[in-house]
Amino acid sequence: MPEKNILVVGGAGFIGSNVNQFLQEAGFRTIVFDNLSRGNEKTVLQGKFIRGDIGCMQDLENVFASHSIDAVMHFAAFTDVGESCANPALYYRNNVAYTLNLLDCMHQHKVKNIIFSSSAAVYGFPQENRIAETHPCQPINPYGETKWMMEKILHDYAVAYGFKTCALRYFNAAGGDPSGKIKNYPKRENNLIPIILRNVLAGHNTATIFGTDYPTPDGSCVRDYIHVHDLARAHHSALLKILAGAPSNYYNLGNGLGFSVRQVIEAVETVLGKPLEVIEGARRAGDPPFLVADASKAARELGWSPHYAAVETMVEHAWAAMQV
Repeated sequence: MPEKNILVVGGAGFIGSNVNQFLQEAGFRTIVFDNLSRGNEKTVLQGKFIRGDIGCMQDLENVFASHSIDAVMHFAAFTDVGESCANPALYYRNNVAYTLNLLDCMHQHKVKNIIFSSSAAVYGFPQENRIAETHPCQPINPYGETKWMMEKILHDYAVAYGFKTCALRYFNAAGGDPSGKIKNYPKRENNLIPIILRNVLAGHNTATIFGTDYPTPDGSCVRDYIHVHDLARAHHSALLKILAGAPSNYYNLGNGLGFSVRQVIEAVETVLGKPLEVIEGARRAGDPPFLVADASKAARELGWSPHYAAVETMVEHAWAAMQV
């Protein structure tokens, strides 16, 4: 869709920057809006960058008043589950209250289309091995609660104000820009693959398994990892659907394959060509044994399926992107 302007909120972060680049290459014009508290401006390779905060209504007003915006993509949430438990006020303020600022500014300026970055954390403890969108949403931590609250708010805005919304529920985002253009700059990591790789970069060839007695094939937790480039492709597909007038919806984004912690460690060893010292720790509270997506709805309705499903490929791309 030529000549469409997309506001990418939080577009200097890991996922947002990759989505921004994909949209640019697909012919969209983008405005990246980020306060850089957890992102890096060097990841914004194309589009117009504006430093601003969704917590500041004046910053938002300046953007919407000075640009014709056709749709918004929202990546400006905080995403660390542990941090959300230790400091829930931070998460409810940024992920809910400040997002309401964004929605209200959109409503004021008659911008009705939004793609929302949600999470598998909305489901809580899984009741089945592969989670479909019909699974009950019962979050077990403040981070998941903020995502579920925002999905419900988006539904109400769609009903009352005519918003067209699409919530994309990610499982474990991984990998890096396959082209090597966008780098993964150092930051506090909270996902397994980058945690291990950052340890290696720091000279600590160790990997910790939290819990080795789960009812899984090798005793370690099994998770669904989805490549960031595949996430970008899904956002593009969802955007096209919304701009074409499709009703509001929500989709799981995962590869439908489960990789255990031990399998991820083995993949890192294979890609790096070196063994790691494996530390076996105790279980962490709230960690389910198995968390894997059923993403067949996205396949049917968005025409989307992962291109980079192998965990070794995700490790390879993540490692290459960390070489800065």
